[in-house]
Formats: sequence, structure tokens, C-alpha cells
Amino acid sequence: MEFRVNKIHTCLKGHGIDGLFLSCASNISYLTDYCSRDSYLLITKKENIFFTDFRYLEEVEKRLGGRLCVQRLKGDIFEAVKECVLRLNIRALGFEASYLAFSSYQKLKETLPRAITLKPTCGIVEKLRRVKDASELRKIRRATRIAQAAILFAQEKIRPGKREIEVVAELEHFIRYNGARSSAFEIIVAAGPNSCFPHHLSSLRKLRKGEPVLVDLGVNYEGYKSDLTRVFFLGKINSLAKKIYQIVRQAQTTAICRIRPGIMAKEVDAQARNFISEKGFGEYFGHSLGHGIGLYVHEAPRLSAKEDSVLRAGEVFTVEPAIYLPGKFGIRIEDMVLVTKKGVEVLSGSLNK
Repeated sequence: MEFRVNKIHTCLKGHGIDGLFLSCASNISYLTDYCSRDSYLLITKKENIFFTDFRYLEEVEKRLGGRLCVQRLKGDIFEAVKECVLRLNIRALGFEASYLAFSSYQKLKETLPRAITLKPTCGIVEKLRRVKDASELRKIRRATRIAQAAILFAQEKIRPGKREIEVVAELEHFIRYNGARSSAFEIIVAAGPNSCFPHHLSSLRKLRKGEPVLVDLGVNYEGYKSDLTRVFFLGKINSLAKKIYQIVRQAQTTAICRIRPGIMAKEVDAQARNFISEKGFGEYFGHSLGHGIGLYVHEAPRLSAKEDSVLRAGEVFTVEPAIYLPGKFGIRIEDMVLVTKKGVEVLSGSLNK
């Protein structure tokens, strides 16, 4: 934890601020290695202060006491921040522009003396979160293993006559009993033509023989997420579905083989996108190839045609090419990968496609 907070200390001067006020729960969780709920963090070179209320006070003191100054909130958070800012002689205070609501910003500005400058910041902590350390990778690997087990469980439970939402309920039960805190997002079970919708809301529709069933799920393990997608077939696979499945699978393989440190994210996206286009289905692959994953299901880096960033060892993201044929079906295959010093590791590689 100290190492992560110290990295923020080194960023303060470069952003022209004396302190950073954090309101994003995931960023606070990352810096403190503690699941932040309804809490705030003030980072300065003199002192780091964690603000929380009576609901979490005892737990926070047990986990963070001695490493951070824990301050109980008895009233308004902005009054508490004001007292600390004055005591620590902070002249320029940074805040997370992407997360602090405008009304909260106005309240903070009204509360602080006019002599204190409020400066918006963006991405200070997120840049650090892109590259995962050993502790984070341990949690991500565990989250991935639970998701893999859930996919195999889904294969056993998918039967003609079951409703999509029934399978979802069984999966929710399964992942919690296998160590997950919760699902990482709303689990998708999409049968037949419903699989055409990338973010289908699982419904009361019954699964039918002779159609594909797309299952997209992930779990939350100690705050870190996983995200996997597989497509199952109820009965015989028709020739078109078989053809599309093979194209998507090959597109994913070619993209993964391209991944290594130093390559641009958009080059990996292009590898899969061009392959699908060459097969005549480019217009049916409309979303990005993948997204970073960690404390958020969707975070940096993003694998898209517009992403100019360079991939680095330690980054974790999904690779999920797809083809959606309107009114017929959709095929998406999604795995999680880790960029290594020498290339790439498919974290979910043991899960059969």
C-alpha cells in the first residue's frame, strides 16, 4: 500500500497540487488495498487521511490503522476536508474530475477558503492501475478460475425448456458458493436470436433445441473482476453457425498471437477485425476487441481501432471478437489475457472453446 501511495506523492508536483482528494471507491481501494465504501481519501506529502463514518470505523482502523490517519466523519465531508487542508497548509487541492459530482464540487468550492485553488485531475491513479502487481494478479487469477468453473457448470445446466433467467440464477448461486463476492456484472444468458444483442438482458425466453446459447459471465473476487464468454449449442450445429464460430475463433487466435509488450493496442484490434472483414462479416463486428479488467470490469487499456496506447507487461485485458447476424444469432468468444515480458499468457486458456 505504501508503495502505491508514494507513487501518488511523486505525481503531486507534476500536476501543480499540494494534495489530492479522492472520491472514486475503486481508486481508493487500489491505493489502500482495502474495499472502500462511502469513504474518501486525502493524500498529501505530510499526511494521508482516510475519511469514513461509524459504520466502517472499527473495520478501517483494524485494517489501515498505523498506515494511514483514519478520521471519523461526524458531519459534512467537505468541512472535514477543509479542516485538514488548513492544518496541512495546502494551497492547491486536486480532485478527481471524472468522479466528483458537479454538485459536490460546488459544495467543496464553497466550503474551502478562496485562497485555496481547486484543480481538476484525470487518470492519476488509473495510470498506475493499468499494470497489475503480483497481489492483483493473484486475485485476478482466482476470479478467472471461478468464472471458468461457472462456465463448465453452465454447460451442465443448459437444457431445452429452461428459461434464460433460470440459468442466470443457478450461475449466481454457483459463483458465490465457490468463493466469489458477487458476479462482476449482470450475467448474460442469450439463446437463439437473443444472442445477436451484445448486452442482452436475460429473459423468460425458453432455450430451444437446435440453437446457440451465449453465456457471458464474470465474478468479483476480493474486488477484482473476471469476464469470460462461451457459446454452447443445443443439439446439432447448423452449417452457418459452424462457419461463423470458426471465423470468430480464428480471429481471436490471430489477435492473441499478436500480443506482446510494445505493440499498439489498435494493432491487436486490427488483427482480428481485418480477419473477420476478409471473411465478409466485418459489418457484423461493431464493438471493440477487448477491454482492460481489474477493479473495474472495463478499464484501461482498451483494444479498439482508436486506441493509440502501447501495451505493457503486467496489463490484463479481454480479447472478444464477435459476429452478430441480425435475427439469427450471435457468436462471441471471450478470454482474459496477461501481457508478459516475453509475450502473452491466456489466463483462461484451459477453458475449452
